[in-house]
Parts: sequence; structure tokens; C-alpha cells
Amino acid sequence: VQLQASGGGLVQTGGSLRLSCAASGRSVSLYNMAWFRQASTKEREFVGGIAWNDGSTYYADSVKGRFTISRDNDKDTVYLQMNSVKHEDTAVYYCAADRMSVRGNAATFRNWGRGTQVTVSS
Repeated sequence: VQLQASGGGLVQTGGSLRLSCAASGRSVSLYNMAWFRQASTKEREFVGGIAWNDGSTYYADSVKGRFTISRDNDKDTVYLQMNSVKHEDTAVYYCAADRMSVRGNAATFRNWGRGTQVTVSS
């Protein structure tokens, strides 16, 4: 499966942004999907994931209650709705797909798209 993230940009603190991840080659309905992010000088970290079988969602504590992951299997697209953004949300955001993993360590995800930059200004 090939993944392409989009929707990044510059947003003010407290604002909202929606990221999209479009899949091609295989249907996203067959994969667990997740968003990760990587700020400069930091390791890639898990943001949120959604399971392929029952749609269960999982979030990092740092974004719980502010970010929402969702999927549209008909459009083969996964979304990350980011609300009440903070300066520390500034990072390159990546979408990932895997048949087994749905959260946690980035090393366990086999399929990755190019990232999209999100910058939160104060």
C-alpha cells in the first residue's frame, strides 16, 4: 500500500487543522492505520491509531481529547482532526499502515507515507 499525507501547514495556537492520508494500491480497510509525528531533534512518536476490524481508536496522552483519527474506507483515506493545537504539536506528521500493529513503536509499522509539516505559531 502506498500512502500520501497532506493537509499540513501553519496554524495558530488554539486553532484546528485536518490532515489526510490517501492510500493506493491496497484498500485501507485491510490495515490498521496510524499517525506519527517527529519534531526536530526528537524521535518519531505515536499520535493516534485506528483498527481495521472494529474501528477502535487509540491516542497518545499528549493529544487525547484534542485530536481525532477517523477513516473513510470508501475513499481509502484516513484523517487526523487536530483541535486546540499547541506549539508542541509542531512536527512532521506521517501516516502509517500495518496489518498487525495499531499503536506504539514506529518500528513495528511496515508501510509509511511521506510526511506533512505542521507548524503551530503562538
